[in-house]
Amino acid sequence: MIQTKNPVYRKRLFYHRVGMALSVGAMSLGLAALMWILATLLINGFESLNILMFAADTPAPSSDGGGLRNAIVGSLMMVGLSTLVSTPVGILAGIYLAEYGEENKIAQVTRFVTDIMLSAPSIVIGLFVYALYVANAHHFSGYAGSIALSLIAIPVVVRTTDNMLKLVPNSLLEAAYALGAPRWKVSMMVRLRAVKAGVMTGVLLAVARVSGETAPLLFTALNNQFFSADMNQPLANLPVVIYQFAMSPYDNWRALAWGGALIVTFSVLALNILSRTVFAQKAPK
Repeated sequence: MIQTKNPVYRKRLFYHRVGMALSVGAMSLGLAALMWILATLLINGFESLNILMFAADTPAPSSDGGGLRNAIVGSLMMVGLSTLVSTPVGILAGIYLAEYGEENKIAQVTRFVTDIMLSAPSIVIGLFVYALYVANAHHFSGYAGSIALSLIAIPVVVRTTDNMLKLVPNSLLEAAYALGAPRWKVSMMVRLRAVKAGVMTGVLLAVARVSGETAPLLFTALNNQFFSADMNQPLANLPVVIYQFAMSPYDNWRALAWGGALIVTFSVLALNILSRTVFAQKAPK
């Protein structure tokens, strides 16, 4: 009763309630916009889903039928290759930063460059790969697209691995050193194994990040209307096909764009759920 009559207490309580109301209002507005987007995507995407979408290639302009088989296969090839490249590079770089990040100027510069790459626009990375690879090779290719996606995924894996390795208690490392294990073996066999679930989560998040990137692929892999498994040639991919078909005047193409957007969304959602459930690290009791 005394506190409720205190003007300072009532003033702070008023500010608290106003702040909570504004926070709840902002959250509700964001959720409403998100649900509106998802509902629109689900309604239009499910109407476009059929067996031909996975069995037929992208159609010619003003033609009926067609699907996204070539784009789905091309995206899987480029994302798979970028994952094979970015995972070992990112994990090894993360181990180096965790082990020598406080002792070494090179490690500090590496961490700084990694932070810059995390915030760099993806289109800048696409232009960089275009100038470095595509312009010299004189043609677009799936390899160029994989390089661009790898440059986007590596910083995510590096920072995740670095942060997870720092969570390992020093007592565990000291116990390993006391047994006479060398530093490299402690890093690989003890420290990394203790946080392998968190590292795998970072890898899956990196894959989810690059799965929907469009801008870097416009300057590297471009697109291919026909089915092709040649990584040294322009390669069809879902993000670019969605971008091109969504702006087309053809109803068939726009329907395929909605279906492709639904496939990409569900794929990214599945990877996020997988990273938060299957590879979620349980807290010690």
